[in-house]
Amino acid sequence: MSHDELGNPVLADDPALLAGLNDFTGGLLAYETRAERILPTAQAFPGAVLAQVFAGWLWMFLEAPEAPARARPFLDAARQARRPGTSPAHRREQAHVELLAAWVAGDTAATESRAAALAGEFPHDLAVVKLAQYLAFNRGDAPAMLRAILAVLPANAHNAHAHGMAAFAYEQAHRLDEAEAAARLALTLQRREPWAQHALAHVLLTRGRVDEGTRFLEGVQPTWTDLNSFMLTHLWWHLAVFYLARGRGDEALALYDRQVWGVSPGYSQDQIGAVQLLARLEWVGVDVGPRWQALAEHLQARATDTTEPFLSLLYLYGLARAGRPEADTLLAAITTRAEASQGEARVAWHDAALPTARGLLALARGDAAAADAALSQGLPRLVRIGGSHAQRDLFAQLHIDAATRAGKHRDAQQALELRRLADPHDVPVNRRLATLYDALGLPGLAAACRAA
Repeated sequence: MSHDELGNPVLADDPALLAGLNDFTGGLLAYETRAERILPTAQAFPGAVLAQVFAGWLWMFLEAPEAPARARPFLDAARQARRPGTSPAHRREQAHVELLAAWVAGDTAATESRAAALAGEFPHDLAVVKLAQYLAFNRGDAPAMLRAILAVLPANAHNAHAHGMAAFAYEQAHRLDEAEAAARLALTLQRREPWAQHALAHVLLTRGRVDEGTRFLEGVQPTWTDLNSFMLTHLWWHLAVFYLARGRGDEALALYDRQVWGVSPGYSQDQIGAVQLLARLEWVGVDVGPRWQALAEHLQARATDTTEPFLSLLYLYGLARAGRPEADTLLAAITTRAEASQGEARVAWHDAALPTARGLLALARGDAAAADAALSQGLPRLVRIGGSHAQRDLFAQLHIDAATRAGKHRDAQQALELRRLADPHDVPVNRRLATLYDALGLPGLAAACRAA
């Protein structure tokens, strides 16, 4: 019996197998492309249970309808290779097979339960904790994200990735002081810890410390090497958001073209990051030209994709802004999913995602009144669809746009002034407020916003 680089027991006597397992778990935690080496490792070691399990994980992270089918052969191989035994390594392998089986079957509750049990026995199994956080994040359950990491943090106090995971969980729970402290501790242990960098960017954005956030991300950018497409494009996305807050629209658009879009255009997270940034660019008045149409060439394959509600909403908006008929197809798929959902999923799909989808489609097609009404219904429960606060904030911005276009200037003024409380110097917010105050007969306040 050996141990992986995190200290977990593994049945891997061959150095190449151990290296493959370490590449996956280490790459998963660090968002590095080396995690993908698990596929040739699984092929080279068909009798290695964990290699087959982790190859299945890689496909499940595809976030697409075909993901379970792509993962199932690896689950079957892991089951066939499973060796009965009572040693910790055997027990860990067996538990991992059961966890993957629940995940492939779409039983999120069982998957999270099995992850918690695994982490309880093997607290250094941070990949399992990462998976638990990922699943909780997709449900908008920040307390569950915190429980997952805090249960094992004492055993991993030396690990920068663990503190990065704690930082983001704290941030999603609106515990910003703890989030910043955890992120800075992680970066003290390891400057090249992208999830901690990401969590700190969230904190600085939420607190309106935009100039500090810009300097921070620009300063750590040289460490963004060998990252997977999601982490790489998402960190650049955060920098673009900071640029937009200071009126640097041309620079943000350049980041879209050079850094945010095109790394892995078929991947879900790259696609939604592109939708997010194009929509934000338009919100601040930047002409994005034919970029919606170019993006929609890749989004059209998502016309019936209801893997996750947060993803589906962004696919829908991107298709609608490009004028693609697939937007109607996706709305129909969301409607079907919403009507069939039960329990917690019904709140996410029926109460939050469905009215929001209708509102986004109406806004993209110029019906501001219908958009305002539908978004007003969906947004109060939007946390249930997953995504981060910063990502979901786009829907609030679009709601402000809908209210403004529908002539509901008082509603828009209230929402924009609340945004100014965190960042009084937000350029696009002040520009919008200036226009609104002129319409509301308050020229003095309009002038003050223009001067801010």
